[in-house]
Amino acid sequence: MVNLMRILLVGGGGREHAIGEALVRDGAELYAVSKHRNPGLARLAKGYGLARETDVEKVLSYAEKFGVDMAFIGPEAPLERGIVEVFEEAGIPAVGPTREAAKLETDKAFARAFMERNGIPGRKAFRVFTDAKEMRSWIDDFGKPVVVKPIGLTGGKGVRVVGHQLKDNNEAKAYAEELIRRDGKVLVEERTDGVEFTFQVFSDGKKVIPMPLAQDYPHAYENDEGPITGGMGSYSCSKGLLPFVTKEDYEKAFETLKATVEAMRKEGTPYKGILYGQFMLSREGPVLIEYNARFGDPEAMNVLPLLRTPLTEIAEGIVDGSLRKAEFEGKATVVKYLAPRGYPVNPVRGVKVEVDERAVEETGARLYYASIDENLTLLGSRAIAVVGIAESIEEAEGIARSAIRHVKGELFYRRDVGTRESIERRIRAMRELGKDLEPNPC
Repeated sequence: MVNLMRILLVGGGGREHAIGEALVRDGAELYAVSKHRNPGLARLAKGYGLARETDVEKVLSYAEKFGVDMAFIGPEAPLERGIVEVFEEAGIPAVGPTREAAKLETDKAFARAFMERNGIPGRKAFRVFTDAKEMRSWIDDFGKPVVVKPIGLTGGKGVRVVGHQLKDNNEAKAYAEELIRRDGKVLVEERTDGVEFTFQVFSDGKKVIPMPLAQDYPHAYENDEGPITGGMGSYSCSKGLLPFVTKEDYEKAFETLKATVEAMRKEGTPYKGILYGQFMLSREGPVLIEYNARFGDPEAMNVLPLLRTPLTEIAEGIVDGSLRKAEFEGKATVVKYLAPRGYPVNPVRGVKVEVDERAVEETGARLYYASIDENLTLLGSRAIAVVGIAESIEEAEGIARSAIRHVKGELFYRRDVGTRESIERRIRAMRELGKDLEPNPC
């Protein structure tokens, strides 16, 4: 009898629930560690440890206690703490980039400088400032709208853009000065106009294998209004593209990610794990907004249910440098996240919700738990995701919408995620920028 691969999954969000489901589906014996007991993961896992994901030594102690063969790192924060190196030193291979490689996400100044010195396509004008007077002078001389970003991890909530969260470059200068006082430095970039999309890939340090494109809905409220969140939902299309992304622009974005992995290898820091580029599709083509050193959340829930190649096989290929393929089912997906009322500014916490899991299953939707405990008590962030999967985007959106009726509590969600109307709005936005576009089917 062949022994099952024992895998420790680090993290307890919706992304990790989707990863854990895929690993178990492919025959792994799953163990989990996170700061709260995710009710979905708890059912899948043979053992569960409670610890902050950034408490690397505590996480390692659970891995050794469970006797795992491999670890799979879900969120970015433990990558910044060097969890991959710590595990490898203990003889446990881990799926995820090293601390130095993860700086593509964890240090935005590093990422921009890396792109510039290696001539990575899709880069844009930027400067890192430690002096407020120099920052103000540069913005004045630049003369175009800017984006202001903290250097480190912000969970998608620290970036401010002129024309959106900021009224003009004067407000940008004030916010940048605030970040210099707080963090000692700030990243200021040119603003790129267009429509964002997510491109996720697997990498073993040399080979780069793409996943279907997805588009996230980061704003809290419908019609893309309100504060930026970790993502209120996302969709993907049956052909792997998006309606507003041409095959040529897809290839340009893919080239950015392949060139990134190749440059990391040449610089002596091989990138192994999941890499995703958050791109802005401008009139001229895709521009890289930021790198992320792991699966997106919610975008992991778009692609993992479609994955035909065993995730265990992909994980082994990543850690031993023998990645071969990743095949996906050709279907459309829609993820809708339910979040506590008041999220992300002042979310309710400590309130229980009700989930009729059998009724959700009968709609054909997948359900993933996130910031909610085993008693179904809200913990303050996005709580539950439902995923519709079907031949068309309309069918997938309808499945996800019908499932939400069976989740009750102090929650809200964006009804427009994955709707034909919201997708058409993105197509119009590209055409208004002057993009000659014949939309792809979705």
